[in-house]
Amino acid sequence: MELLIEAVQRTPIIDHHAHNLLLPDELSAHDMLSMTTEATGPALAHTPSTLAHLRAVKQLAQILSCKPTWDAVQKRIDEERSKPDDVWARKCFEGIETVLVDDGLDGNIVHPYEWHDRFTRSKCKKIVRIEKVAEEVIMITAAVFLRKYGGNSESIRATDLSHLVMKHFTAAMKNAVKNSEVVGFKSVICYRTGLAIGGRKDYQDANQLGSAWAAVLQQILRNEFTRLEDPILSPFFLHTAVELIRDSEGRRIKPLQFHTGLGDNDIALRFSSPSHLQPFIKEYPDLPIVLLHASYPFTREAGYLASVYENVYLDIGEVFPMISQEGQERVVSQALELCPSEKLTWSTDGHWFPETYLLAVLQVREALQQVLGEYIRRETLETVQAVQIVEDILFETSNRLYDLQLELLPLPSTSKVSGPPSVIPGKTSWPHNLACLTSFLDSNPDIDFIRLQWLDYTSTLRTRILTTTQALLLFSQGKSIALVSAVFGLLQTDVPTPGCGGPVGEYSLMPCFESLRRGPRNPSYAIVQCEFREKETMAPVSICPRTCLRNIVERAKAEKGIEFLVGYETEVVFMHYSTPASPEDFIQFGTSPVSHAHAWSATRALHNPKMMHCLEAIIVALKESNITLQQFHPESSLGQYEFVTTPLPPLAAVDALITTRDIIQNIASQFEMRATLHPKPVLTQPGSGQHIHLSMTQNGDEPAEAVYNNLYAGILKYARAICAITYPLPESYNRTGDGVWAGGRYVAWGSMNRETPLRKLEGSHWEVRFVDGFANSYLALAALLGAGLQGSDTMPKDCTDDPGTLSKAEIEALEIHELMPVSVEESWEALETSRGLRDVLGEELCEHFLKVKRHEGKWMGSVDGERRRNWLIERY
Repeated sequence: MELLIEAVQRTPIIDHHAHNLLLPDELSAHDMLSMTTEATGPALAHTPSTLAHLRAVKQLAQILSCKPTWDAVQKRIDEERSKPDDVWARKCFEGIETVLVDDGLDGNIVHPYEWHDRFTRSKCKKIVRIEKVAEEVIMITAAVFLRKYGGNSESIRATDLSHLVMKHFTAAMKNAVKNSEVVGFKSVICYRTGLAIGGRKDYQDANQLGSAWAAVLQQILRNEFTRLEDPILSPFFLHTAVELIRDSEGRRIKPLQFHTGLGDNDIALRFSSPSHLQPFIKEYPDLPIVLLHASYPFTREAGYLASVYENVYLDIGEVFPMISQEGQERVVSQALELCPSEKLTWSTDGHWFPETYLLAVLQVREALQQVLGEYIRRETLETVQAVQIVEDILFETSNRLYDLQLELLPLPSTSKVSGPPSVIPGKTSWPHNLACLTSFLDSNPDIDFIRLQWLDYTSTLRTRILTTTQALLLFSQGKSIALVSAVFGLLQTDVPTPGCGGPVGEYSLMPCFESLRRGPRNPSYAIVQCEFREKETMAPVSICPRTCLRNIVERAKAEKGIEFLVGYETEVVFMHYSTPASPEDFIQFGTSPVSHAHAWSATRALHNPKMMHCLEAIIVALKESNITLQQFHPESSLGQYEFVTTPLPPLAAVDALITTRDIIQNIASQFEMRATLHPKPVLTQPGSGQHIHLSMTQNGDEPAEAVYNNLYAGILKYARAICAITYPLPESYNRTGDGVWAGGRYVAWGSMNRETPLRKLEGSHWEVRFVDGFANSYLALAALLGAGLQGSDTMPKDCTDDPGTLSKAEIEALEIHELMPVSVEESWEALETSRGLRDVLGEELCEHFLKVKRHEGKWMGSVDGERRRNWLIERY
């Protein structure tokens, strides 16, 4: 059930039918009571006693923090509207991916459709109302005729008017069909002559058409023509438009929406049933037809048509928030009685006021959760099937139907949608996540076991192992593995950290199957990285490192349009070891199994057969795990090699890094060696880092250089605090210092400068040099990107020399004002007081991290130097 709740709350919505918001000066043009009713005129006064209105008042009052009365709600809405930057409207549109706007409703008193882009993740598109095009063409053409004949009505012939109107109408429709901003069309013939539309041949009689055009001409001459509602011309224009749409030369036929069912008293209700459209549907079998507004109260009829005709789709919108909660749930149930979910769509029918969007979104999520949840409880549906229905209705069907080519990216866990936040890890929804597993197993039938892995605060890689049979059974039912909530409070020895969880409480371990790879040692194993969720609510665990990184990546894209690529340089030292004489002793690690002639990029470091066989086995294993190795080479320390993997998006990059390190260490053990990430395993030799290459793209209006300069300035601003995460143990600081090409002591940056913590390469491509293999890589990257998002308006100047060789005056001239920490305690203090970094990572995560690290430091402080060195090499 928790997976259904997650899908309902985090699936973004393609609102495939809505209308423009009113201009600020036109808000009084319509009564706000119309938000929950189709009533107009005197009937509108009775709206406050409807269930729909009462529910809307209650929901708005909760959001606006006011009394649940209409007057109090109106007052608070007025206050919200007065705030700058449309903050209230933005809130009302939360959760909507894009809106397909029918802007034929109110003419000049509303914002243009593209104005609404500011509220959605993807740009809005346009739905063209056929009758509106016809009416505008008629009015413009008539005006031309009247000017031409100077008001001499006897000189104007209806046939001349009709020929010119149809010429311009055809041209206008062809332009709309070709326009990439137009993704569909709509007819409101339901309001004009009803849905009992005859065939094309029924409107080709010259005498009938002549009489109809003559009647329209007389309306024009009397200045009485306001809209197209002639029983001959209305369907004639519709058929003409449909033929132009159907016969277009594009790669797809754009859909045609029909208003059906629910409407104001201008509609003839008995002729609004979609059943009247059956002959029309048969006449145009290749034309995608969408029945709008749930065809309420004719939902079952619409569901029948969508189930038996390939080209018919059913929208279950507008009833949210126009009818009662129970009525809405019946609509969803009735639609699903016959209609395939992949032919169901949803829309707000939002119009005039942003609150119509807000209420519709809140209420459809409630209805889907209630109806589908009941199907799950009755075992009519599996959870995964219910989730797929949610995604079809809210996103997938419209995405395919209108050829929007959007990617379903679940809403960020910070989105203020109703209900609990994220439960699906990674960027994909649960059915897609599960599909990654089934697809992987189909392609790798020899896999018998799956390792579910997570990286804890000590950077210990931990795992639970399932058979593939059990994994498929468990996850297809939407279930998860429960783990003790102390999981992020354990030290390397499983000693719990006081105040960081105990024996009571559990988290749910959620696999991110997009990270699936073949295992590093045994060909029958696959590995997958995981995130954690609260067991009861399935809310994200705020202290989960991978979740933290994912949230920051999503925030960067949502707020600033920034996307990252991340590449890693993995440096390891291969060492030999001896078995301890007794269980109480530590394994002893020697300095090098290769040669004391080992040097940076020296070919003689490749002469040892055992070493070369090991390296070649590593390369093969990386390839089998679908990890692209760009290059590898000997490094400066004895037995040290560097492996450079291809850049990937942040989460995928860290997932690949973890597997890369696991593969290297597993293969090394097969050759009776230890490949260690220890930053300084031999004090007299150069150290090992875990350098990160960052680059980015951004879709905003701000110049790219300004964006990435601000980001890297933010990293430098918080560099001292970041070191608590990237240099997490005392041994980390044995590697740092001036003149050793390890990033130096100064908080600085330099173009192609390996003696600064940040090295600029080209454009947005920079290298972060103050990270080592002791760090939790998810947290390290989260801290770097999070600090970058915080940004900074100040930044030191480009340092083109080794800052360790510069005088104090030269350092000051470069506006370098800080030194990097020289101890882990100093970095802890910096994180303790870094408001900006704590804000972006989360207060709870930072406090938890510091508690674990201080407890770890206290415990490890009791271990003497050589035993401690060997103990760390064995684990990193």
